[in-house]
Amino acid sequence: MPSCQELYQQANQLSLLEKLQLAELLLANLDKPDHEIDVIWKDEAQKRWQAYQAGELKTVSYDSVMQKYK
Repeated sequence: MPSCQELYQQANQLSLLEKLQLAELLLANLDKPDHEIDVIWKDEAQKRWQAYQAGELKTVSYDSVMQKYK
């Protein structure tokens, strides 16, 4: 089986469109439901919501966040 570096070198020879198609295939393969990760995110979201409601979490306005990317 080729190493990741060898696969990268082969993929780097592809056209831009072929690289995009390959990236989409790889990402689609990774984007599968995982109950364990869902539980971790649920717990994290609940902790953040509780901290926000208790005034323990600093918030940032939408405009402030978007200004960073202009």
